[in-house]
Amino acid sequence: MIFVILVLGLLFVLYLYNRFSYKRGQTKFPPTGKFVRVNGIPLHYMDQGEGRPVVFLHGGILRGNDFHKAIELGVSKGYRMLSFDRPGYGYSGRPRNGKDPFTLIDHARLLHLALKEIGVEKPILVGHSWSGLLVLVYASLYPDQLAGLVTVAGGMYKEGYPAEKGDPISRIVITPLIGNLIMNTLLVPLGRIMVRGMMKVTFAPERVPADYEEEVLAFWLRPSQFRANREDVLQFVPAAVYMENQFTQIQTPTVIVVGELDPFPTKEHSYRLYRELSNAELIVLPESAHMIPHTQPDVIINAVDALIEKL
Repeated sequence: MIFVILVLGLLFVLYLYNRFSYKRGQTKFPPTGKFVRVNGIPLHYMDQGEGRPVVFLHGGILRGNDFHKAIELGVSKGYRMLSFDRPGYGYSGRPRNGKDPFTLIDHARLLHLALKEIGVEKPILVGHSWSGLLVLVYASLYPDQLAGLVTVAGGMYKEGYPAEKGDPISRIVITPLIGNLIMNTLLVPLGRIMVRGMMKVTFAPERVPADYEEEVLAFWLRPSQFRANREDVLQFVPAAVYMENQFTQIQTPTVIVVGELDPFPTKEHSYRLYRELSNAELIVLPESAHMIPHTQPDVIINAVDALIEKL
């Protein structure tokens, strides 16, 4: 009996510590953009500048603020720059489909409705990492409503994807009761260990910026965002399989940007996508790795410029 009381007491203390960590992170990094409500779901986004619209979609870790350097450069060159917190990340809500998963097609449809609601027509979509596949899904669904695509260190195929054969952590996290218990008690203390190793790999060979690490610890270790990330990890492979026969049908002008030193299989994915798309340009950065939005934001704007020249 005493043992049970001690365990329950420890879980309660961990729960309070987790809640304190979440609140502290939100206080330090409040929302700085606007909100649009689509089907009852609030989506947080940044919207700066005027001109041709460019819409950024972040990868699997953080939020739309990943592109703040590229946004500043784009505004200075006369573009309207928008960057969304994807559903469940940052300050965006996430739909609950009952027992049905929230798929990449659902992502694309929600984004499409959001862009219509805020009056964005024929944008250039820029997808980093996980969102490389997302922008291609969007192009397959709405080919006539895009000006162009840019994939940046994008994952597009199931081969080599970390969760190609499943992901036990993700399965545990999305399991009712057990997943909620773990995320609300153990996520912050255990997650801090996991996050630092993951970020080191993600930025390698560059160093992890101190402010980035602080922001990741504030957002990614919230139960809602961590669960959204784990759901997205599991939905990547089914979407990649679905898109395998769609890539050759995409006619949207595309620029594919990838770093030669990327530790993930995005280089192989980018080469393969370049061979399959009929209207694509490939840019390989010899000294870059995976986090190009942070390390070389000017390259992304140059890719947008290249698309504009094509158009």
